[in-house]
Amino acid sequence: MAAVLAVATGGIYGATALSDHGKRQQPGPAAAPSAQTTKVKRADLADSRTLSGVLGFGGHVTVKGTGKGVISRLPASGSVVSRGKPLYWIDDEPVTSFFGDTPFFRPLDKAGTNGRDVTVLVENLQALGYDIGPRPRQVPETPAGGGTDSGMGSEANNGTTSAGAGGVGTELTTGVLEALKRWQHDTGRKTTGTLDPDRTVVLSGPLRVDAVTAQLGDPATEDVLTLTSQEKTVTVKVDASSADSIHKGDKVTITLPDTKDVPGNVMSVSTTVQGSNDSDAGDGVDTTPTLQVKVRPTHSADIAKIDAASVQVVFTAATRKDVLVVPVGALLALSEGGYALQRPGGKLVGVETGLFAKGLVEVSGAGVEEGDVVVTAS
Repeated sequence: MAAVLAVATGGIYGATALSDHGKRQQPGPAAAPSAQTTKVKRADLADSRTLSGVLGFGGHVTVKGTGKGVISRLPASGSVVSRGKPLYWIDDEPVTSFFGDTPFFRPLDKAGTNGRDVTVLVENLQALGYDIGPRPRQVPETPAGGGTDSGMGSEANNGTTSAGAGGVGTELTTGVLEALKRWQHDTGRKTTGTLDPDRTVVLSGPLRVDAVTAQLGDPATEDVLTLTSQEKTVTVKVDASSADSIHKGDKVTITLPDTKDVPGNVMSVSTTVQGSNDSDAGDGVDTTPTLQVKVRPTHSADIAKIDAASVQVVFTAATRKDVLVVPVGALLALSEGGYALQRPGGKLVGVETGLFAKGLVEVSGAGVEEGDVVVTAS
């Protein structure tokens, strides 16, 4: 009987405990939701977008050898190409770098010869410090494939040419040829007084050797090396439909691989669209039309230790200084159009919106001041 009583008593206690537990698990009455509030603040807003880019030396140029012989010496990658200095050697004779816009396409050795290649020779000898004597005469070049029109006689007599002519060249004088001999002597070359086009290469300016493609013993006519600008730039592909907001000279921020941000500016915006919306393109091929944007870091020291890397570039399309802002979630769309802010008491205050950026929006209007408390959904 005592055992039965104990069991019965335990059962009653257990039932009571389970009943109390069930009551504690039942949800209570729902509480009224509390509205979030925020203050109207003053801040600077910037509408920006971040795009991927590639940092490196730009402007790749391939140098192809000419003439007979074999390549006997080559420069080191990363070396700087200077005016009047050897770029590489053929049969142990130096191939010299000159700067200009016209390659040497013929031997220059006879006084009276004229052309734009003579101009390049004259300008380089002068830049290297050689006296060429009296200033050479500028001579109009004859357009390729024909003589001069009789109606252009007065222009030719004045030493000028029309847009359709071959341009103005320089006459090769004995003074220039004597200066050429002195340069050849000073640099250990044979003093022939002849500029050999097979032993010179004309470049746009000081460059750096990016990669050497030829090997010692290769024929002189092989591709010898590639050159790049000495300046590091960032190349960014921008969707052509949204490139209108980017302009030459715009300031940007470049995020390096170590997450350091450095300033830069837009050097150029290409006008050549790459890619297309061709529906016949193969699967996985990105054919989105893009424009190429070149960006230059403001301080070369910021990227001195990086030759090539993937980076992020932040372009700022618009900025607003010291304006009133609230979170976008504080805006209420009105049925009659426009937007309003809501006070904690329920009162609505109409506002004009400006720039949207990073979850904030510029607001203005009568009765809206810094420090005002408004309801927000986020």
